[in-house]
Amino acid sequence: MNNTTVYVGMDVHKESFTLADYTIDTEKSSHTRRTSADYKEVMKFLEYLRTIYGNDTSFICGYEAGCLGYTLYHQLSDHNVNCVILAPTTMLEQRSGKRIKTDKRDAELIAKCLAQHNYSPVHIPTAEDEQTKEFLRMRDDHKIALKKIKQQILSFCLRHGYHYEGKTNWTVAHLKWLKALGTEALYKEILDEYLLTYDFLIDKIERLDKRIEELASKEEYRDSVKRLCCFIGVQTHSALSILVEVGDFKRFASAEKFSSYLGLVPGEKTSGDDRNRLGITKAGNRHVRLLLTEAAQCYGRGTAGHKSKALKAKQAGNDPKVIAYADKANERLRRRFYKMVLGKSKQHNVAKTAIARELACFMWGMMTDNIA
Repeated sequence: MNNTTVYVGMDVHKESFTLADYTIDTEKSSHTRRTSADYKEVMKFLEYLRTIYGNDTSFICGYEAGCLGYTLYHQLSDHNVNCVILAPTTMLEQRSGKRIKTDKRDAELIAKCLAQHNYSPVHIPTAEDEQTKEFLRMRDDHKIALKKIKQQILSFCLRHGYHYEGKTNWTVAHLKWLKALGTEALYKEILDEYLLTYDFLIDKIERLDKRIEELASKEEYRDSVKRLCCFIGVQTHSALSILVEVGDFKRFASAEKFSSYLGLVPGEKTSGDDRNRLGITKAGNRHVRLLLTEAAQCYGRGTAGHKSKALKAKQAGNDPKVIAYADKANERLRRRFYKMVLGKSKQHNVAKTAIARELACFMWGMMTDNIA
């Protein structure tokens, strides 16, 4: 029995794959191939490698998370090929003063990372989670489009000297003012088209939010969403997004591991006696990191220890232990935010990021039943 393990790195693109092998014994890549973007070409390459390494050779294939999503992973897994998706920000990449980047070198680097375990794998969601995640991200895309059309309307008014004297934009009074503007000639048609797009997006997002509430009420999500909504700043949309993006919280051994996975921990550059702390690593799931950072902003408002009617309504129906744990977290995070900003004169963004990191740790405790 040969029992050779060959690691196959795949640099994948929309139109082509570049494949490279790597073995622990040789510590180098011996064969590379550029193919069309088809999983069948990967299978042919593995058959070719078997003629070299032996029929009992086992393969571990991998590619960086990117435009192909999980499609190639599922295609290879369905044909009993061990496949891994590597998180790009966690790969150990050798750098030099003069770097040459090619598809061949990228494939070889992926294969080397696979062999040396210098990476973190991407979590593969269930089919249900993947569909829900895509729906939530689609809703977020429409939210971005709404933000852009708002900016376009305000810029149009500013360019042509239409000044709103009220305090806040996008209120009922502001919209009424926009629709009553006595614009000239073609300008009226332009503003009307902008407002039609605005109304369309508002109605669509409202409809999508209702659909998200329905998705969150499914049996597999309902209890977990209710738990996460006990935290300040976490609504149904945020809670469901975090659930489907993270998957199983228990795959993280500790709260620190979870916050590290989200890229919310500070980096470090140490050489000899010189120790420099850097900004957060921003590794891992960017979408969840953004949601937690947005939720952390809410801790800069209100009185520590005070529970609003809205928060009480969200917490209703949960286990008393869960509510007590969330209350402890909410009070601590709010006090910590005020202490950092008012007591230590920290910048709001620094305080917000620190609160997001702690909120992630409390969420891990909530979802793994470490709420003692």
